[in-house]
Amino acid sequence: FLCYRKGKTPRRPALKKTNNVEKDPVGVYCRIRPLGAEDEECCVEMISSSTIQLHAPDGLKANRNGEYKETQYSFTKVFGINTGQMELFEDVARPLVEDLIQCKNGLLFTYGVTGSGKTYTMTGSPGEGGLLPRSLDMLFNSIGPFQAKRFVFKPDDKNGIDIQSQVDALLERQKRDSQQSVPKTPQKADLEFADMITPEESRKSKNIDEDCSYSVFVSYVEIYNNYIYDLLEDAQFDSVRPNKEFIPPQSRILREDQNHNMYVAGCTEVEVKSTEEAFEVFWKGQKKRRIANTQLNRESSRSHSVFTVKLAQAPLDADGDYILQDKNQVNVSQLCLVDLAGSERTSRTRAEGSRLREAGNINQSLMTLRTCMEILRENQMCGTNKMVPYRDSKVTHLFKNYFDGEGKVKMIVCVNPKADDYEETVLVMRFAEMTQEVEVARPVDRPIYHLAAGRRHRNQAFKDELSRRLEERGGPVNGGDSALMNQLIESLPALPPCELVDPTDDQTLPRLIEVLEQRHRIRQMMTEQVTHTANKVKFMLQQFDSQMSSKDTFVHDQQSKLNEKEKVILNQKTEIERLEKKSKTLEYKIDILQKTTEMYEQDKRSLQQELEGQEQMLQKELSERRRMEQRMQGVVTDTKLKWEKECERRVNAKQLEMQNKLWVKDEKLKQLKAIVTENSSGGSFPPEPPKKPERPSRERDHTMPQKRSASPTALPTVPPVRPTHRRSRSAGGEKWVDHKPASNLELDTVMQPIIPNAIKVSTPNEKALSKCHKYVLRHQELASDGEIETKLIKGDVFKTRGGGQAVQFTDIETLKQECPTAPRYNISLKYPGLIMLLRCSVSLQMYFGVLFMINKIEDSI
Repeated sequence: FLCYRKGKTPRRPALKKTNNVEKDPVGVYCRIRPLGAEDEECCVEMISSSTIQLHAPDGLKANRNGEYKETQYSFTKVFGINTGQMELFEDVARPLVEDLIQCKNGLLFTYGVTGSGKTYTMTGSPGEGGLLPRSLDMLFNSIGPFQAKRFVFKPDDKNGIDIQSQVDALLERQKRDSQQSVPKTPQKADLEFADMITPEESRKSKNIDEDCSYSVFVSYVEIYNNYIYDLLEDAQFDSVRPNKEFIPPQSRILREDQNHNMYVAGCTEVEVKSTEEAFEVFWKGQKKRRIANTQLNRESSRSHSVFTVKLAQAPLDADGDYILQDKNQVNVSQLCLVDLAGSERTSRTRAEGSRLREAGNINQSLMTLRTCMEILRENQMCGTNKMVPYRDSKVTHLFKNYFDGEGKVKMIVCVNPKADDYEETVLVMRFAEMTQEVEVARPVDRPIYHLAAGRRHRNQAFKDELSRRLEERGGPVNGGDSALMNQLIESLPALPPCELVDPTDDQTLPRLIEVLEQRHRIRQMMTEQVTHTANKVKFMLQQFDSQMSSKDTFVHDQQSKLNEKEKVILNQKTEIERLEKKSKTLEYKIDILQKTTEMYEQDKRSLQQELEGQEQMLQKELSERRRMEQRMQGVVTDTKLKWEKECERRVNAKQLEMQNKLWVKDEKLKQLKAIVTENSSGGSFPPEPPKKPERPSRERDHTMPQKRSASPTALPTVPPVRPTHRRSRSAGGEKWVDHKPASNLELDTVMQPIIPNAIKVSTPNEKALSKCHKYVLRHQELASDGEIETKLIKGDVFKTRGGGQAVQFTDIETLKQECPTAPRYNISLKYPGLIMLLRCSVSLQMYFGVLFMINKIEDSI
């Protein structure tokens, strides 16, 4: 007894990986269920035979990302609301039945929300048989005349099949018949199945190997709360208890056979010989399946059901009479029809207690199925090697070999189009779309034996010929001897029970002796019949030999002619072989030339495509370059016009500003001159002093300061002092950063500071500050007397914690030029408004205010 524990599934023996393994994607089909009422809102629309579109219901609120959008999903094929069960079977299940007969495995399962029609699709109803009864009907219609007798094939309880001899099979049949002495009565399954499939809808496979013998075994299990239960297990009574209560069914475990395929250990496998018998077994298990009434479905499946159809086939011997007694020649294939329980939300079903636990286990197993599909898809598309969690659920663990090994896998997604199921339907659609990208290895054809074909047909033809000749010679008709022998074999009495429970029992042994004597007499009759038949056959052969001896002469003549013809034929065959060899050589050369031509043509096409691609890229680059040039030309033209306008505007503004400044200066000088002249004539002011030398301007020559006299009498001018003889108080041995803005004016006077060992900059920068210890900023402004005043703002340079430079200002030095010979007047004592006038702005807007103030001053004077 092996105890299973959670871990990795034992791996198969290491196989050489080949790149030529062909794979097929999982076939995913969609079936839309009709609405329950005409006034219900529909959220699913069938666009084409392979595409559907989901519409969000009107009452559904917007999610975080906005409103729900209309989404389309594609499938292998979409079946609308008017699709019948027959059309669905033809497209989905019939290829799987064909593969089952050709020794290939298959898996078909239905998936969807609760109440979407999964059970109806799989089982059907009276008059509309589902996929399961139609698959059984097609299988038995195909292998019906080639089935073996009961118990010739026998399960070995290890997911394999053994072969028994005819005698052992006969004894087991008699034993089973003696146990089932109660006459069989028609059950409900027979009555319902009779109306499910009409004779016109019956199908039959044409790819049947008539040289094989077949036998069908079915099993039916359910996975409930992640436990596996056998639905075909007979109910057992508890003999210990007085009322003989039923023993609860025991869960089954999963095991791995010698071929590394998963199977349910101890599961009941019933051998069936007809569609009615198979459906009766299915109906027996269906009555035990767990269903319940919920808010969404009156008969909601509370478990996943798995109905397995196993087909065993073995070849006949060389004579076509009996099955080869070799277990290695037995080939077993199986088709699993799975009806998954529907996913559901407890908020809608209002499940409580055991129903809530059932819903949780159903949703958990379906979530594990989605996870396995996602990891399989990622491993196949991205080349990763993640472990697929098959063991997390019994559903995925049972069908592990279908996804890791060989076999076709198909899924039918059942959709209920009503608006209430919209959110669950979206999740189902996403899972179905992802499952289509999972690929499964394509099953390959496996030869079973290496015997000549047509053995059964030749054996039957021989029996028919023998019966015909016996009938001509007055022997038994319709194979009387063989029929009689079969009748004798079938008439062997069954052995009575031989168990002795009482020492005084004097009936069991006599009854057994009587039955054995009857069997002995029947065996003697069979021996005599075989001997009699053998003598007849021997006599017939002797007569046939005597008839053939009279024909030897004729045969000899015909034989000589036949030999001559054979020689001619041999010569012709030799010539044909020579011509065939020559033809093959020429065909080989033609193939080589064709392949060479194809290679050259392929190279030519590839080069032409590459050339066309390069030309297209070149044309695209040229057009892009032309567009870029045109764009840049436009940008340059626009920028040029813009800057020309801007420069013209700035020049005009600057000219206007300078003109306004000159005009204001002239007006101020005129006013001052008028005031001084008026005061000097009145005697209240001293005589007019000589005119100060004008301050330099941008329009004048900066080499020498110009002078201007205030009266016609020329005053002696003071010779200018060369600026090289003037040293600033800032001159020293330390290194300075001389920050001189570009807007400062060059005075070319003694007031021009000179700082040796200094770095002159127009704007401060980190590089200059890092090389110096001191910093000076030159600032020019208009003084109260109309002259330019220069301020030297000094500071120390030090490094910051972040690695930069900072300046701390410590001193301000003011440089102001004055004429040494000009008298100094303190006009601000008598005319304080005049100083305010001189300090005001020289803009055009303030000009009128200045004139008004001057007029006021004149009126007061």
